[in-house]
Amino acid sequence: MIDLHCHLLPGIDDGASDLETSLAMARMAVADGIEVVACTPHIMPGYYDNTGPGIRSAVANLQARLDEAEILLTLIPGADVHLVPNMAAGLKSGHLQTLGDSRYFLFEPPHHIAPPRLEEAVFEVMAAGYQPLITHPERLTWIEAHYEVIAGMARTGAWIQLTAGSITGMFGKRPQYWSERMLSEGLVHVIATDAHNLRRRVPVLSEAVEAVSERLGAEAAHDMVWTRPLAVLLNDEPASTPALVGGQLEASSQPNFFRRLFRLN
Repeated sequence: MIDLHCHLLPGIDDGASDLETSLAMARMAVADGIEVVACTPHIMPGYYDNTGPGIRSAVANLQARLDEAEILLTLIPGADVHLVPNMAAGLKSGHLQTLGDSRYFLFEPPHHIAPPRLEEAVFEVMAAGYQPLITHPERLTWIEAHYEVIAGMARTGAWIQLTAGSITGMFGKRPQYWSERMLSEGLVHVIATDAHNLRRRVPVLSEAVEAVSERLGAEAAHDMVWTRPLAVLLNDEPASTPALVGGQLEASSQPNFFRRLFRLN
């Protein structure tokens, strides 16, 4: 498996706090069957002022430590890019780090506020030749009121990345429901760990792969953790990747109390 979203670099954001934690997370990933990890620290001006050159240097340093420890994990540079002005220019200059220096990049919308002109920002970077992977939309606090914005961007070419723990229920019923809905509607391109530590947010994909396999079939799950992530690393055209697969959403997936709480149809 390939994990395209992981906060593995030590001391660079709210992920691994030190080298010891990074090495332990790497061992956990390998034990789960993960062979390649994209190190994707936040780029969030004013909070995490990471840049492409700094991230690439940190990845090279951590890879050397993994090799010394004989941990068989390959690292590539990436970033969890927050919404900023002139995003396309930042990607072109390398200040904003793409996944493995490809056209693909992780795009994290604001978590608590639906930003105005989000669709326009996504369109602009796509028009400039970049392919956004919208990270963990199932966990956004505003998804109930703006689900069609997320679904619409997916239908017009943006990629959707779900968090493995959301699919398995680690983040609760609400993110699990939205994960299942997007999976059933055939909107999900990639599953990733978004791992931050050794406790709740761990670098484990296999449990989510099993859950998706039961819902959509083993091939669809494999495409989300290997086929499409590999295409990202090879910088292949998005259109060359496997077609998305959806499946029926069971009525029991959303408890009655949840339906009443969010007034969903």
